[in-house]
Amino acid sequence: MVAVTRPRTARDRGQDVGRGREGARVVLGSRPVRVGIVGAGGRGRLHARHVSRAGGRVVAVAEPHPGRRDALADACEVPAGHRFDGWTDLAERADLVDVVVIATQDHEHADPVVAFAERGVHLICEKPIAPDEQEALRVAAAVQRAGVQFTICHPLRYAPYTRALVAALRDGRIGDLVSVQHLEPVGAWHFAHSYVRGAWRREDLASSLLLAKCSHDIDLLTHVVGDRPSRLASFGRLSHFRADKHPDGAAANCLDCGVEPTCPYSAPRLYRSCLGDPDWEHQLLGAVTDVPSAEALDDALRTGPYGRCVYLCDNDVVDHQVVALEFDSGITATHTVTAFSDAAPRQTRVFGTHGAVEGDGHTLRFHDFRAHPDRAVETLTPGDGRPPHQEGDEELVRSFLRAVAHDDPAANLTGLDETMTSHRIVWAAERARRSGETERLTWEPAGVGG
Repeated sequence: MVAVTRPRTARDRGQDVGRGREGARVVLGSRPVRVGIVGAGGRGRLHARHVSRAGGRVVAVAEPHPGRRDALADACEVPAGHRFDGWTDLAERADLVDVVVIATQDHEHADPVVAFAERGVHLICEKPIAPDEQEALRVAAAVQRAGVQFTICHPLRYAPYTRALVAALRDGRIGDLVSVQHLEPVGAWHFAHSYVRGAWRREDLASSLLLAKCSHDIDLLTHVVGDRPSRLASFGRLSHFRADKHPDGAAANCLDCGVEPTCPYSAPRLYRSCLGDPDWEHQLLGAVTDVPSAEALDDALRTGPYGRCVYLCDNDVVDHQVVALEFDSGITATHTVTAFSDAAPRQTRVFGTHGAVEGDGHTLRFHDFRAHPDRAVETLTPGDGRPPHQEGDEELVRSFLRAVAHDDPAANLTGLDETMTSHRIVWAAERARRSGETERLTWEPAGVGG
């Protein structure tokens, strides 16, 4: 039997969704910043937790699924009159909120962002801003017109790990920057769950893998280099999760399959291993069934999308891709995303004229070419030990609420300009992948144009 590989994490430090940390309050005038959550799935719940930890207050929830809506609203002590079936109902009561978090599916971001911006509400939006460029430009124009503060959820910039890396590079720690190599190892179980069986499996239902999963990795690369690329190439395809890779004797559903005990992508083995683990019942199993029991899980696998054979799904997003970037300065960078890995932290290597640094999401190892060999390597471990994505998620929300409370947009590291820059690079990479041609990029002074 093939053992399932999934990360094990500690509970979320004992933090209740509805409780903030004493003394961390961010206030607008004399009251906490009031936040509405649109979309009560995993990301919506996560952002609600971070709002409370930052000292803001979740005062409204909009979610069509009544169980999810009430579970989040109950945790945040949201009154019955502030619980809405959809974002349009909350938009009609925009006076209730200072900030709205958009945590709906990818293709459901643009309309609510435009509507709330037009009502003067500040916005935290899950990536992507929109799956296609014209919709994104419509959103950008609405945000600019309204003059509201906006941030996209590109959390990697905010993590202590990233801040330490960028500070070292800007200080010349490894000399002049020459090249960057970045890897996003999605993990086989995560890819099968989200991008083969799950909500991000098809571009027409969500967006490309590069936009859905890696737009904040592209943002990280531009942040590390401190510039925007002038040309790029990209290669990738759907190589494995296809009907022609279907094993002999395999069934359409894992529960009926004789191959399942030795299949790396066994749904019963993955999801049953989550039962009894509060972290993974919340983070992973919740997408499959609302009731974390063996009976409910088997019923969901039998009747829903998560029990399907990974070789017989309707997925079309790539399962591996490489993007190569060149900057006018001559610096080069590569980004690789792959399904075929353990679910591991992102790995980044930066090469300079006087040294190099490699990071695994926790520790930075600096190599100094000028030092004696026994003093050539120094390690630095910033942050509190959580992955940069998790630390960055929390700090992004905290920074944005502070920016709103103090009317200080400078606290927002991933505003509209950074958003459109990362998205334009992704769209260019997708054109290059499909055409086989190198794409050139030109930039206006602000990333929204060009």
